[in-house]
Amino acid sequence: MNQFEYPRPQLVRDNWINLNGTWRFCFDDDLVYRLPDSAPEWTHEIKVPFAVETELSGIQDTGFHRAVWYEREFELAPNGKRTILHFGAVDYAARVWVNGRLVAEHEGGHTPFQADITGVMREDGKQVVTVFVEDDPADLAKPRGKQDWLLEPHSIWYPRTTGIWQTVWVEQVEDTYIASLRWTPIFETYEIGCEVFAAGHTQQELFVEVKIWHGEQLLADDYYKLLAGEANRKIALSDPGIDDSRNEILWSPERPTLLDAEVTLRCGDRVLDRIRSYTALRSVSINRDRFMLNGRPYQLRLVLDQGYWPESFMTAPSDEHLKRDVELVKLMGFNGVRKHQKIEDPRFLYWADRLGLLVWEEMPSAYRFSSRAITRMVREWTEAIQRDYSHPCIIVWVAFNESWGVPNLTLTQAHRNAVEALYHLTRTLDSTRPVIGNDGWEASATDILGIHDYDCDPEKVMARYAVTDPVRTLFDQRRPGGRILTLDGFPHRGQPIVLTEFGGIAYDPKQDPDADKTTWGYSRAHSADSYLSLYRRLLQVVNETFMFSGFCYTQFTDTFQEANGLLNADRTPKLPFDVISAATRNVPLQKKDIETEGDGIPGGTGMP
Repeated sequence: MNQFEYPRPQLVRDNWINLNGTWRFCFDDDLVYRLPDSAPEWTHEIKVPFAVETELSGIQDTGFHRAVWYEREFELAPNGKRTILHFGAVDYAARVWVNGRLVAEHEGGHTPFQADITGVMREDGKQVVTVFVEDDPADLAKPRGKQDWLLEPHSIWYPRTTGIWQTVWVEQVEDTYIASLRWTPIFETYEIGCEVFAAGHTQQELFVEVKIWHGEQLLADDYYKLLAGEANRKIALSDPGIDDSRNEILWSPERPTLLDAEVTLRCGDRVLDRIRSYTALRSVSINRDRFMLNGRPYQLRLVLDQGYWPESFMTAPSDEHLKRDVELVKLMGFNGVRKHQKIEDPRFLYWADRLGLLVWEEMPSAYRFSSRAITRMVREWTEAIQRDYSHPCIIVWVAFNESWGVPNLTLTQAHRNAVEALYHLTRTLDSTRPVIGNDGWEASATDILGIHDYDCDPEKVMARYAVTDPVRTLFDQRRPGGRILTLDGFPHRGQPIVLTEFGGIAYDPKQDPDADKTTWGYSRAHSADSYLSLYRRLLQVVNETFMFSGFCYTQFTDTFQEANGLLNADRTPKLPFDVISAATRNVPLQKKDIETEGDGIPGGTGMP
């Protein structure tokens, strides 16, 4: 397997060139250079797509750096086709030149952009791409997620990510080509919505052919005319009628059935473009106080996933690492992840689609409220939704987390307006999925009420939520996290309640007296038995509390100083996988009970 596969898994072409690898690099902390011909002094070499702060970049410099430069050559002859240069993600603001000509500018550290470089290419095929990236480490008004603004990571924030951190690639297409594609499953009528958008020279008679397969069975072979460069159709599938037969084609974590697709753009008999894609038939919705998957109540068992690796931070070391994370989450008994403060690489979403894992996608926060901060969030969040709309694994969008970036929701109308605006914007861009306006507390416009509660006393948790009159006792009297759960004017209207953050148990078998100074955890367990007992009892309580439509445990892995993962940062488990899975699903342990080995880990590492 290649280290990095095709980076856009739902619009795949065969002919592409991966530009990851060694690039020339230099820091520009004082903003000395403004153009490529000002001759930056290339002091380093860097391994793209790893951020400069990471070990795998070859530089591993975690200091404050406001701006950086990249450059490399690649060989590609013009050959009469359009040439498109793609960047998966560059943190934060990028300018791109090819052969000394400016071809792209983009702001937003988590979303892709591209440039048509056809008109600036050299005929001899020797091309030079230069990238300038500005990423002010002190700027709190940009969406930065978990990236710390202090020199050394503190509390629950992590080292910064500067520069290129997702794949760079180039591909050639015809003068008219498929620019984007959107799939919308329509479960109620057994249809697949298909939207095809062409770009380039669209002033001609264009048609698109769409084929969809379930395994070897051809389900659809449709032919549509494009109007103004677009085709928007619903593809009717044959409804088997009986649930057992329906389940063969529906997507769920238990049966992640994907429908393969091929989309061909034609002008008359001439093929202009052909791409491979996939979709799925599934529905997500809210019915009274329950989350629904494919028309049935579905209990969410999520784990909070920061999406970091020790050696490469937000960039996975390889595609296999992304696949393995999906497998490990499922191995521990969870059916989904809440991707926390990160727009994840599309390759992770591909594996979640393929292997069957639910994903909550969450906008990375800014930490200062201003019109500029909100403008940036709106632009980047819009791009993220447009990029990821077609992934069946995504079931919920989360606009804000814990009032970060809108800290005065109870007092300031503008802050409340921001949350409500992003909620309604998200619902406008995607009416098919539930949206959470502000997760954790101080909810206003929201389809799911998310509660964050790190009380690690299972009896207190049970007493707080196993109540007969939640409106009076929970919403009016008690304050998990010391915050009100809903803002005035937004009483609980019967939406599903999900415990979206809890647990956070740090496993500290060495009982380090200074552990609180170096590692973060909401509570601590000092032996394997006490760690398992606390986890199992907490999970029993949240699984059996009828009020909850699901939960999200904190967290998947240890992440830098935040040492409350079920797995260590290197993905080795702190308890055997089968033991974790049984506790997560609240099922009895098998008769083979836990044996403690010399390292204090029950049953050894439990690695499969």
